[in-house]
Amino acid sequence: MARALRADLALIAQWIPPGSRVLDLGCGDGALLDYLQRERRCVGYGVEIDDASVLACVGRGVQVIQRDIEAGLGMFGAGAFDVVVLSMALQATHQTERVLAEMSQVASQGIVSIPNFGHWYHAWSILMGRMPVSREMPYEWFNTPNLHLATVRDLEDFLARLGLSISQSAFLADGRPVRWLAGLRATQAIYRFHRAGARPPEALR
Repeated sequence: MARALRADLALIAQWIPPGSRVLDLGCGDGALLDYLQRERRCVGYGVEIDDASVLACVGRGVQVIQRDIEAGLGMFGAGAFDVVVLSMALQATHQTERVLAEMSQVASQGIVSIPNFGHWYHAWSILMGRMPVSREMPYEWFNTPNLHLATVRDLEDFLARLGLSISQSAFLADGRPVRWLAGLRATQAIYRFHRAGARPPEALR
């Protein structure tokens, strides 16, 4: 059931039409793909580098490729998928621009989510002299895998700079929807996008 998923993954699952071909980058334990396969008749692959997570995917019956997503998505042809997902991992990429550009090539639509560094708690923590630690960013400054911390506006501007049009967005705080002052109140931002000039995904189905 969707409610068994992490809140942001449950929302992402709602955005993916039944029967879609899905590529899940940094898929973790395969929970999202497992749900999409069982409940929405989707097919596809996960890409994951962590050994334990790959084994968890295999245990769920999820097709997974063990690979660093920054090594490129060249094994997949242009338009090989309907949807490509990158959930809560963009901030840990070195070649962020390349990753997003390749996402827009292998699928007609992409879904990306990030922890929102613009959340009021983060600003307060810095004012108090400490780097913030939260559920979405649970690491200390010295052991964090996060390389690029971004606000809601940062990511929106970056997608536009890459020629990617946002077709849907959602904001969550501790798993609950945020409908006003999202830049300050949301802990997570989720966007669905497609290449600028292309028909929106809904028009393709």
